[in-house]
Amino acid sequence: MSVLTSLRRRVHERFGARLALTLFVAVPAAALAGLIAVAVESAWDPFRELDQNTASYLHDHAAGHPLVIKTLLRVSDVGGPTPARVLIAVIAVALWLRGARRLALWAASTMIAGAVLDIGLKTLVDRTRPHLPNPFAHAPGASFPSGHAMTSALACGIVVLILLPLLGRVGTIVAWTVAALIVFAVGYSRVALGVHWVTDVVGAWLLAVAVLAASVSAFQTWRVEHGLRRAHLVAEGVEPEEADVLSTDHNKADHNRSER
Repeated sequence: MSVLTSLRRRVHERFGARLALTLFVAVPAAALAGLIAVAVESAWDPFRELDQNTASYLHDHAAGHPLVIKTLLRVSDVGGPTPARVLIAVIAVALWLRGARRLALWAASTMIAGAVLDIGLKTLVDRTRPHLPNPFAHAPGASFPSGHAMTSALACGIVVLILLPLLGRVGTIVAWTVAALIVFAVGYSRVALGVHWVTDVVGAWLLAVAVLAASVSAFQTWRVEHGLRRAHLVAEGVEPEEADVLSTDHNKADHNRSER
């Protein structure tokens, strides 16, 4: 093997995963979210009409159905930023106590990055929330992006990527499907309740994908630099070696880690 071939392989192993996630996931998602933010800021007619028509349709569809409204409110409450952040904080602490400190730091830092981005963009864009007749709910602050949509998407992504080492093929499909349904339900509830425009939610989802992809990319680069293999993210999660730590048999996990 030539020196050049060896060098190319080392560069690919070190930067391949990061570049793929960054170039094909994080950057496009962030760029699309940025375009939505610009369109929102300039009150671009197609987006403005889409937002107004969607908000009115979903609001009218829920009106007169108390059970639907109650369900939407419950979904919105459970899927809010505070419950999601508390959940990830508890998971991070549990991982830290069980010895999976890299995983704990990754989960916490990803959620913190999302919170900072959410607050910063709300301040920068400062979009007015919908004003609908007989609103079902009220929310303070600016509208873009939806904090509920972004935080729920981040939390679901983090939880699934942590748990994947414990799941088989069927479990992996179920986990991603359930996560997607939860994220959609939370985003739908925010628009149907009349506290967000649909572009707020779509933009938030794109930002969550960008943050998660960038975070995972950085974590995978760190793994390669420390002699660990690149994980197959969709099937194995961010750190498949921690499967025994995540298991309920903590004594077995401690024994396995002591043998490494």
